[in-house]
Amino acid sequence: MVGISSYAGYIPRYRLNRMTVFGAMGWLNPVLIAAARGEKAVCNFDEDALTMAVTAGIECLKGFEREDLEAVYFASTTAPYRERQNAGIVAAALYAPEEIRSVDFAGSLKAGTGALLAALEFVAAGNGSKAVVCAGDCRLGKAGSVQEMYFGDAGAAMLLSDDEVIAEFKGSYSMTRDFVDHMRGSDTRYDRQWEERWIRDFGYARFIPWAIEGLCAKYGLSTDDFSKVIYPCYLGGARRRIDAELGLEPEQVQDSMQESVGDSGAPHPLLMLARALEEAVPGDRLLLVSYGNGCDALYFEVTEAITAFKERERVSRWLKRRADLDSHHKYLVWRDMIPADAGLRGEEDYTTRWTLEWREHKAILGLEGTVCRACGTQQWPPRRVCINPECGAVDEMDEVCIAEKGGTIFTFTSDLLAATLNPPNIYGNVKFEGGGRAMFDFTDCILEDCAVGKPVDFSFRIKFYDPRRDITFYFWKAVPAQEEVV
Repeated sequence: MVGISSYAGYIPRYRLNRMTVFGAMGWLNPVLIAAARGEKAVCNFDEDALTMAVTAGIECLKGFEREDLEAVYFASTTAPYRERQNAGIVAAALYAPEEIRSVDFAGSLKAGTGALLAALEFVAAGNGSKAVVCAGDCRLGKAGSVQEMYFGDAGAAMLLSDDEVIAEFKGSYSMTRDFVDHMRGSDTRYDRQWEERWIRDFGYARFIPWAIEGLCAKYGLSTDDFSKVIYPCYLGGARRRIDAELGLEPEQVQDSMQESVGDSGAPHPLLMLARALEEAVPGDRLLLVSYGNGCDALYFEVTEAITAFKERERVSRWLKRRADLDSHHKYLVWRDMIPADAGLRGEEDYTTRWTLEWREHKAILGLEGTVCRACGTQQWPPRRVCINPECGAVDEMDEVCIAEKGGTIFTFTSDLLAATLNPPNIYGNVKFEGGGRAMFDFTDCILEDCAVGKPVDFSFRIKFYDPRRDITFYFWKAVPAQEEVV
């Protein structure tokens, strides 16, 4: 049996109310009021498609041994690198083995399901027993565009295997059409779309029914056989038309989260699937459809193993963990859509020394430390010599992933003079669970969230961006524990 063994989504902490966007840009495009319902999820200033995919991947791998992974696939249309494999960075951040297959999937909003199919086929062919698909997107629409209203940021991940399968893969149907509704060239930051009725009437409203009807015909099924039909479509009129044409009952249609997250691009079908799996019961049949230059349709059946699956709320938990971003200008600065002055300290020239990065890549990307076999002392960064003055053992070290351990705040401060796009800069000394301390920036918090002794998790984030060389440098930051909003 091959299928999904684990799932997760990631939704950034900050939410931008669409009426806030309209209040800032409605003077330019009054028709935006038609799309001003609800809110959308937006990345923090130190997040991007890759960091969101990593966070979803870490959540997805809870309870599984990372050394068992044999493939890491990354899907995105907004990956930070064109010629440096993004999936390789994801694999390192997940603390996966280095003897692993890694592939980037891009070029279409159905890249997420493309990666999912490739991973399922990888396992089914006997090339490996476990593969993880991580997806993330942070698409931009120009200020005052409908895309700015519709798009949201998110990540999702699926673990595919032939063991402990909670949703068995039963089959698929794919179609490809060079249908151009949205497009970005190789040097274009912002999405460009053709007119909305073209997207609605000739895109979503035709392709998604074709894909669903094609899968049903292939396997002798009807839409009545599915407990949930999951497909992305940010246009309410098109969704109503599709549901009516296919004869879908309201309870069969998975919520698209358009008014709480927005359309997150390549990860969105996987995010919706993860949300459906939170509430699925054994025997449920799930039909997943992606959209983008055609469609992929995938058919899953939920197994008895889902009843033993722990911590199932791996999307709704992130939906509850939210904070308002009450400034449209802050959003524009964070996405580098308008220039902002971070002061003289912000003019520092960051140069990445790739030889040093290579020597320390496990400590940087995987937050790997060491534990002394002689005395049990844990330390970071990893070293050959034990830091314990009463030990000093040489080459008696075992590797350990500090990132999955977490820690507590030992000291903290806020700094209004430090260069940051989200002042004040909060940082401090973090004590690792198991021993050792190091300085970290804090993120996804305000000063009042910090207290000595408070638990923190580690989150893979952008440490700095070098605009001269177009280099995004990643490291880990500390996220203080926060109460979830019910």
